[in-house]
Amino acid sequence: MKSINDITNFIFFENNLKKADIIFIPGGSYAELGEKAAELWKNNYAPCILPSGKYSPKYGYFPSPSSKTDEYNNAYNTEWDFFYDVLIKNGVDKNTILKENNAENTYENAFKSRVVTDKLGLNIRRAIICCKNFHARRCLMYYKWAYPDSELIICPCEVQGINKSNWFKTDKGIERVMGELTRCSSQFKEYIKEFAE
Repeated sequence: MKSINDITNFIFFENNLKKADIIFIPGGSYAELGEKAAELWKNNYAPCILPSGKYSPKYGYFPSPSSKTDEYNNAYNTEWDFFYDVLIKNGVDKNTILKENNAENTYENAFKSRVVTDKLGLNIRRAIICCKNFHARRCLMYYKWAYPDSELIICPCEVQGINKSNWFKTDKGIERVMGELTRCSSQFKEYIKEFAE
């Protein structure tokens, strides 16, 4: 069905990997994002990693990891603390992990990361974003808003067994993907106005 293909191509965005100045992790509780970032760092795709995130205001605390709880089972105060642990356990040098632990949504992940990189005087010409696969488009839109002059490379990670080939076959997949489509249409009014000027 063409409409399903159109939604799939819009939401499940992905780029070919290139070496970059930084790897961003836009919050969350899935270990796969941190593991992918660590793999990229170890393969010299970027010299530093910036995980971002406090916790969802829906909970008011970091509840627990959403995957691989047998491997990552410490008490985590924030999403940043969780990803820091994932990165360290996967061989990343602690001195290359930057810190942003106040963001509570994707918009804040992007713009508070920009505050961190600006304070450090980092010139982000190209960045890799490790995110959930069905979160790719929204991450790209927000980080492009925060880093309009940077080339952004989306490196998506599959979580919850949802991917571009099967999302429309389960209630869970449909809920996740259509939820992202709704957010992309509702959250970007100001973004569109700004870039249309």
